[in-house]
Amino acid sequence: MLRKDVLTTGNIYHIFNRGVNKGEIFFSEKDYDRFMLTAKHYKTKGNKFSYKMPYKANDTEANDTGSLGINVEHRVEILAFSLMPNHFHFLIRQLEDEGITWFMQHLINSYVHYLNLKHKRVGPLFQGRFKNVLIESDEQLLHVSRYIHLNPLVAGLVSNLRNYSWSSYSSYIGSEEDGLSSPEFILKNFKTKNDYEQFLLNQIDYAKSLEQIKHIIMDY
Repeated sequence: MLRKDVLTTGNIYHIFNRGVNKGEIFFSEKDYDRFMLTAKHYKTKGNKFSYKMPYKANDTEANDTGSLGINVEHRVEILAFSLMPNHFHFLIRQLEDEGITWFMQHLINSYVHYLNLKHKRVGPLFQGRFKNVLIESDEQLLHVSRYIHLNPLVAGLVSNLRNYSWSSYSSYIGSEEDGLSSPEFILKNFKTKNDYEQFLLNQIDYAKSLEQIKHIIMDY
């Protein structure tokens, strides 16, 4: 069920939000990349750098100032994620008290700051505070990870998940490391990465119907 209470350290949560009035939150490939780089920056504990450097119109790619830090301790562990045109999903384990709340607040504030400068926009971008659902069983954990990874395919954005750049799917199947997610936590439930891939692809119709997990996601 949806929760707005205190998030408990050690627990895993499905974290998600969408654009205000279901509007887009990513307008270019660079926006997706910026969101991911910002997430990498703020998941790190003890990082003293602000990720609100001014946007320059002639930038060809975002700079990851988080790489300047050497502290590898993390506030949160991102188990899976998917970035969609008008919403995002994270599967996150909280590693310290207030870790998820701190991470999400700084991620969203920094990204909105960047997007407002880039597009000369004002006003809210997201529909209120992020939503969270406590993961209460291994079965739920696997179902939610599958739902998150199938999102781009179910939405018709790609016909092959390997072609979608803004999710943790590539890290799970071993084709490319995203540098943000930690797939081992979920992959330990499968003998091989191929087994996990088949776990996803064999249930595409299930994901489209959403009958068994519609109570743990929001209507986009």
